[in-house]
Amino acid sequence: MNRRTLTGLTAAVLYVLTIAAANEAVRRWGPVPVGFGLLAPAGVYFAGLAFTLRDITQRTLGKWAALGAITAGTVLSLVTGSGAIAIAAALAFLTSELVDFAVYSVTEPRAGFLPAVVVSNVAGLLVDSWVFLHLAPQLVPGVPNTAFLTGQIVGKAWLTAPFAAFAVAALIRRRERPQPA
Repeated sequence: MNRRTLTGLTAAVLYVLTIAAANEAVRRWGPVPVGFGLLAPAGVYFAGLAFTLRDITQRTLGKWAALGAITAGTVLSLVTGSGAIAIAAALAFLTSELVDFAVYSVTEPRAGFLPAVVVSNVAGLLVDSWVFLHLAPQLVPGVPNTAFLTGQIVGKAWLTAPFAAFAVAALIRRRERPQPA
């Protein structure tokens, strides 16, 4: 097995496992601080990581493998969660990962891997946050789920931020390269 395939398989397995971890984190810890005085369901850290792992899976193993991993993650989300939270998590996961997939698929050939990861991750995390919070039952009594929207976005963005920095550096490097005469 070559290095690229091993990287892809590792990313795919970790990707699917992040879904179970996100569901367990929400169940076990509920809302957690994500910075700036904001709270979000604890699964945000795992969900934010999932977007990048999916992009790596697609880059190394191809579109069909990525779609297979999205399907596996959706099913796992349903079976590892409980009740209405599991359904909300699975639908948010499926919707946001398909958005991430579509944005990445269009962006990567034009802009390269890192910019595609950043753009697709941002699109995915916005969709995931909105869908989950609007479909999930009330997470904290007396607090509307929408109160967690900014925290959800910030929590997931913490995991996308390093890739954004690398993407900016790569774009700057590309612009500074001498152009062939």
